[in-house]
Amino acid sequence: MTDDQLPDNSLPDPQDGKQPSRWQRAVAAVGRVAVAPFNTAGYLYRTGQQNRHFTLPVLNGAFGDQLAERHDRRAIQMSFRRHGADVSVAMLRLEPTAEGRPRKTVVFLHGLMGDEVIWQAGSPEGLRYGPRLQQDTGAHCLYVRYNSGLHISKNGKQLNLLLSELLATFPDAIGDLVLVGHSMGGLVIRSAGYYAALLPHAPKQEVSTTNQAEHSHALHSETSAPLPQPSNWLAHLRDVFLLGVPNDGSFLEQNSHFTSVVLRKINLRPTRFISGLIDKRSNGIKDLRHAILVDEDWQDPHANDLFPPRTLVPPLPGVRYHVLVGSLLKSANSALHDYFGDGLVGAGSALGRVFGDPALPPEQQISTRVFSKLHHGTLLSNQEVYQYLRDRINQTRS
Repeated sequence: MTDDQLPDNSLPDPQDGKQPSRWQRAVAAVGRVAVAPFNTAGYLYRTGQQNRHFTLPVLNGAFGDQLAERHDRRAIQMSFRRHGADVSVAMLRLEPTAEGRPRKTVVFLHGLMGDEVIWQAGSPEGLRYGPRLQQDTGAHCLYVRYNSGLHISKNGKQLNLLLSELLATFPDAIGDLVLVGHSMGGLVIRSAGYYAALLPHAPKQEVSTTNQAEHSHALHSETSAPLPQPSNWLAHLRDVFLLGVPNDGSFLEQNSHFTSVVLRKINLRPTRFISGLIDKRSNGIKDLRHAILVDEDWQDPHANDLFPPRTLVPPLPGVRYHVLVGSLLKSANSALHDYFGDGLVGAGSALGRVFGDPALPPEQQISTRVFSKLHHGTLLSNQEVYQYLRDRINQTRS
C-alpha cells in the first residue's frame, strides 16, 4: 500500500459515530484562525475588483474640483457612457423606429460619488432600471457620467450643452425626452433646465462636453465633421424624475458646515486644524447644503453664511415632475420622516418647497410619491419604483 493510499486518521470517520476530541477541535480552530487573514484579504480583493469602477467617481466626488483645477487626468469629464467608456454624441448612433418615427429617449444621471453603473446593476433578482426600461418601453436609454465634485451649476451648464448637442445630432431619432436623476443628479438636471431656459441659443463654439481640449479631441476623433448647431432640448422635454433629490438641501452637509463654523469660531489650533480638514470637501458637496443651482449663489460674498442667498429655480412649464421620496419608516407622518427621510436626504427636502408651492399655475403637473421602508440606495433597485418609472414613461406621446 502506497503512502497516498493510507487511510487518513487525522479526522474521525463521520460514519463511526465518534466525536472529534478536544485536541482535534483545538487544532481545527487554530487552522481556521491561521487562514482567516488570507480569506479576509481575498474577500476584500474580490470586492475591490468588483467595485473598482466606483474608485474614480468617489475620488471626484470628494476632491473633483481640485483635480479639475489642476487638470489632473483623473478628473472626470461629463460624457455619455457605453461599455464603461466615454463616447461622443455622434458615436451614440441613435436610430428612429422601424416605421421612421422618433423614439422616446431617457437620460439617466447618477448622484454624488456615483457613476452610470448604478442604473445598470440592481438587486440579486436582476432589477436594472436602464436596461429593463429600454426593453419594456422601446426607448433609447442613455447614461451620463460627470464630476460630482464640481459646482452643481457647472455640471448643469455642461449638461445643457450636452443635451443640446444630442438633439442637434439626432433630430429625427429623438422624440419625447425624459430625464431621470438620483440625488445630486436631480439637482444637476434642474440646473441644466434653468440655463437652457435662460440661454436657449448657445454659441456654436461653446458646444462641448468637456473642459479639456485633449479629452474633447479624443471623443470627436472619429469624425472630422464640425459639431452641429445646438438645439433647445426643452422643446422635447416631457418628464423629469427626481429620485431622493435634496431639493431644499442636505441635512448632512448643513451639519458639516455648522460644525466647521463652530470649530473655526473656537479658534484654537486643534479646532482650526479640524475645521480646515472639513473645509477640504469638494464644491459639489458644499453646494448640497442648500441645493445651490446657479453660479451667482456660490459666487456671492455671503455664500458661506449660515443662511446664504439662494436663487429660486421653479419647475419648467409644460414639464411633468415626478418627485420620488424614500423613507426608512413605515409611516410618512412624523417629524423623523421629514428630517431623516431615506437616511441621507430628508423627506421634507426631497419634496421641496418649490414643488409644493400653492402659487404654481394649475397646469403645472407635479406628482409626489413616498416609498416606505426604502433607504437612499434602494430607491435605485426596487420593483415599485421601477413600475412607477415604466408606467409614467409609457404615457409619454412618442
